[in-house]
Amino acid sequence: MTIGKLTRREFSVRSAQAVTAGGLVSVVATADEAPRPAKTFRLWATSDAHVGTDLRHHKRESLADAIRQSERGGDQGGPAFEWDIALHLGDSSGNQGAPQDDEGEEVVRQFRAARAHRREHFYNLAGNHDATFADEETQWWFRKWIDPTGENTKYSGVDAKNRPYPVEGTWERYTFRVGNLLFAMMSDRNDVGPPVGRGSRGGYPAGAVTGETFSWWKDLVRANPDSVIISAHHHMLKETTVASGEWEGFKKSRDGKWQSNYHGYYPQGGPRGASYLYWLDDQPDAQAFESYLAAKPGAIDLWLGAHTHTHPEDRTGGRGHIERKWDVNFVNVAALTKCHGHGHSTPMSRLFTFTDGSPRVRVQCYLHTSQFQPQGWYAKAERVIELGQPFQMASRPA
Repeated sequence: MTIGKLTRREFSVRSAQAVTAGGLVSVVATADEAPRPAKTFRLWATSDAHVGTDLRHHKRESLADAIRQSERGGDQGGPAFEWDIALHLGDSSGNQGAPQDDEGEEVVRQFRAARAHRREHFYNLAGNHDATFADEETQWWFRKWIDPTGENTKYSGVDAKNRPYPVEGTWERYTFRVGNLLFAMMSDRNDVGPPVGRGSRGGYPAGAVTGETFSWWKDLVRANPDSVIISAHHHMLKETTVASGEWEGFKKSRDGKWQSNYHGYYPQGGPRGASYLYWLDDQPDAQAFESYLAAKPGAIDLWLGAHTHTHPEDRTGGRGHIERKWDVNFVNVAALTKCHGHGHSTPMSRLFTFTDGSPRVRVQCYLHTSQFQPQGWYAKAERVIELGQPFQMASRPA
């Protein structure tokens, strides 16, 4: 049967991808049925709260403010919005040295700003500023206070039984599923001695991952060809999004010397790769993930990261916040902080709306202050990205 010039199949597919001016409202219908709303899954992606920095400089609650805005609206007119789970992709701490208990307590306190969501609705990674020194217990601060697997509930408030989507793995690397979405969450391992890790002057910005984590990721990708795979790390891959190329974290002084810009300049800490995932164990500029994806285009669907704080229109290196390479969508969700790297930091986050039965995902940008444009949705930065296959939403866990 045809409907006008469309077959029944074409009508159903196009209806399932309908977008109205009021927001993404997908419908499912046949010729003999009235349209009905399709199920959606809303992922709120945040990063780089650097809570200690904002609290210290402006008494600003970078994490709590964003949570309150999402649930109850902003103080400058930004609307509230609905979300199902949230990611925070690292750098909860703003400490240049190893983070301490007082900042951990503050992070936990700010998570408690949520009223419509539990602490377990937030899924976290470690960033380079969350890292401890090499002579300390490995990543003790992140494991104690952020605690994605719920091993230290007394301190973190995370109870694994309350996860809406259970995690499998360790604090360093873990997975969870939402329908046919498979999240591969990998923490930065910038916690060893120089040049990989933290030196006496502070935390080196070049991203690091272990060989074990890369092998885990490869095995996961190979074993799940029927899943929509979303990989997440604090850092972006090389030359995928804004300012993620060699030396793009810095600028040159008048006398031609490198100096801090997006990131702190530390000559002994692999500055060439300060803007991307640079280290595999102690191998610089390893490009392990890049080589794998170049050889197997479309092996994953999304790479989510952050690390580089900047406004939504920045295109340093000729790349923006949302780009496609190797048939993979790369999204720098940017930062919640206003004060850490204040020359570029524009507090913002991203909302991803997945629609049951559709390969198309709406990506919206929310500005948490009015310093760049009015607080709220920044329509100019909105995109629609394509997955390799349609999202299929299983029954939501109780």
